Amino acid sequence: MEQKKKPNITASFSYLPLEETLEIVPKKESMFIGIPREEDFPEKRVALTPSAVSVLVNNGHQVWVEHNAGANAFYFDNDYSEAGAKICYDKKELFSANIIIKTAPISDEEANYCQPNQMVISPIHMPSLNLESIKKLQEKKIIGIALGSIQDDAGYYPIVRSMSEIAGVYAINMAAQLLSNIHGGKGILLGSVSGVPATQVVIIGAGVVAQTAARIAKGIGAQVKVYDNNIYKLMRLQRHLGQYCSTSVLDPAELAKDLYQADIVIGALKPKNGITPIVVSEDMVSNMKSGSVIVDVSIDCGGCVETSEITTHEHPTFKKYDVVHYCVPNIPSGVARTASNSISNILMPLILECSKLGGCDGMVYHKKGLRHGVYLYKGTLTSRSLGKKFNIKHTDIELIITSHQ
Repeated sequence: MEQKKKPNITASFSYLPLEETLEIVPKKESMFIGIPREEDFPEKRVALTPSAVSVLVNNGHQVWVEHNAGANAFYFDNDYSEAGAKICYDKKELFSANIIIKTAPISDEEANYCQPNQMVISPIHMPSLNLESIKKLQEKKIIGIALGSIQDDAGYYPIVRSMSEIAGVYAINMAAQLLSNIHGGKGILLGSVSGVPATQVVIIGAGVVAQTAARIAKGIGAQVKVYDNNIYKLMRLQRHLGQYCSTSVLDPAELAKDLYQADIVIGALKPKNGITPIVVSEDMVSNMKSGSVIVDVSIDCGGCVETSEITTHEHPTFKKYDVVHYCVPNIPSGVARTASNSISNILMPLILECSKLGGCDGMVYHKKGLRHGVYLYKGTLTSRSLGKKFNIKHTDIELIITSHQ
């Protein structure tokens, strides 16, 4: 068998270390942040609370808050000025800030005020979004970041999750009120009392809204059944509850039977391609008990109940087949102070962290979770879903970032 030759190493042979190329992180840059007042959308939340503003100002950042921007959440101009913010009475002047943070979509008026290379962090409302608005924002060459698409380091969506938790708590609380005589219900107490049959609650969906609603309903003694076609989500819900909860896949015959007995139905199904599939037909609703309550949290994307129609916080309910329907979109806005606190607790540390990365561009380049939310980058559409919806060209943000490095 032929032996392999060993490498011949001589004293003249030497190893020379190579220089390692390291990424240079930019120096910390002071941020100029603007918080506008929401006017053109049914929105009562504010993106940053006075306590969050105080932290930012004490870390060398400049914050401008439009007059009465936080009033609906009971945060007043005096609170913000004492925290170190400047109160601005001109929306156009406010939009001279490098970063604009909103809790409602960008209005047409605000789009006119946007500056090139300005970062605008705000929600995207797909049903009301149109091609003209996208084109206008492209012309302004802003960096547009969808508030709900920002990810944390673990790949989760912290703002969506926190708002979903609020919606789950709110849905159960609202259903309990609507069952009471005071609010025109048939006088049923949500929960259980010795010797009295427990309230029957049906929850459609097994996401965060459903988990929160189920946890609260189970905690006060209601009989809860959860429907979803994702077995993994049903298993996860069971683990999170820490106690047994009846679950089922979305079998129409089984669902109709449970709806017939239900006192409360919570619609919390996630949308598919931006639209929530209807799983509760009008016929199912017509067979429900008189005075029962439907809270369709999915109404933001069309609703999962065929009889659902959009209502408002001012006029939140209507009756059909003597079943009370609550179909208010943007439920967290109904508890604006709690929701504002939750949003602020997520955004303030993010801004502090990103300020160390060299301003708006540095935030996008170095913060992957923030980059995930970018849908417009200096005139280029980067959102695949928006490009597909409006049949216009889009470019992956990762390609843009790579080409600039």
